[in-house]
Amino acid sequence: MESKSIKVWFDPEGDFLEVIFENKPGFFKETDNDLVMEKVDEDGNILGFSVQQVSSVKKKPLEAVLQVSG
Repeated sequence: MESKSIKVWFDPEGDFLEVIFENKPGFFKETDNDLVMEKVDEDGNILGFSVQQVSSVKKKPLEAVLQVSG
């Protein structure tokens, strides 16, 4: 079984959470949820995601669709 590590950053002042699956060059793009951005590489592979205004997510789960290339 292959294992991978992820990196999680939280900035309490900016109210910002970032989760990175792969540490590769990429860029953030919008998702169907205004609070969530996905990080992808030049081929569209998901490298991670970010959540803005984390403290606003209190009563129900935050949902967003991430585009999987392939």
